[in-house]
Amino acid sequence: MVADMRQRQPSLSTEQLNVMAAQRIGVDLNRPIHEAYIDYMLNLAGGSLGQSIQYHPETVADIIARSLPWTAFVMSISLLFVFILGIGLGAIMAYKEGSKFDVGSSIIAIFLSSVPYYVAGVVLIYVLALELSLFPLNGRYPKGVDPGFTLEFIGGALYHVILPAASFVITTWGGFALGMRGNSVQVLGQDYIRVAKLRGLADRRIALRYVGRNAILPMWTSFLIQVGFMFGASIILEEIFSYRGIGYYMFDSIDNRDYPLMMGTFLVITVCVVIAVLVADMTYGKLDPRVEAGGKDESY
Repeated sequence: MVADMRQRQPSLSTEQLNVMAAQRIGVDLNRPIHEAYIDYMLNLAGGSLGQSIQYHPETVADIIARSLPWTAFVMSISLLFVFILGIGLGAIMAYKEGSKFDVGSSIIAIFLSSVPYYVAGVVLIYVLALELSLFPLNGRYPKGVDPGFTLEFIGGALYHVILPAASFVITTWGGFALGMRGNSVQVLGQDYIRVAKLRGLADRRIALRYVGRNAILPMWTSFLIQVGFMFGASIILEEIFSYRGIGYYMFDSIDNRDYPLMMGTFLVITVCVVIAVLVADMTYGKLDPRVEAGGKDESY
């Protein structure tokens, strides 16, 4: 940073440049690095992530506060459709095991799961945005619309989120569908399913109360781990769509060497991933009592 500033302002002395750099990054360059690290951690404990270099004098916390909800918005829409499509189609594939529908759906699911999400994003932009002009190329909401709880703003935000969310959904639902199919096939082979059929219970009741409820439980962990994957994927995808979420600002900070913003966005993404995995570990045993019962049996 000092070298770049020296090229722009050659008349300033090295000491003056160091003072200017220290003011921008919030670190005294003349102090030992361990002292600077301690100061950073103390500020972090107090909720201060420093000031952005590129967006100076705006703080990193303010940038994250306004961008994180947009990333969460994309993730919520994506996970909702991934869960619905994956669980629904996976259950149908299990009930029609060996049929043409099952084989065809499995092939499609495997193929789409192998396609990188950013490749799907580029294809969607080229076909639906450039060629057909059905969706906007970038942005979070229409230009000229003021953010607020208005039908115009909400509709515009949903319209702009379709392509980024579709990139996630298209490349992710297959993994959930195959997982749900495998779980459902395993549950269908259990003895209590045979007993339920012998009792004359309706197929709909068996599918929902016996097969569905037991097959969907193992998907809970995968669902929350997917949250962490989407946070990481948002870095590239939001850059492709110029969608100003936390991933966009992290990519921008790397490109412009905005170290405080880079560390702040990375820290927030890491914390969100850790929380998601922690919630999965802490709640899975409560959702599925068989896990805790199995653990107790093994300990005796």
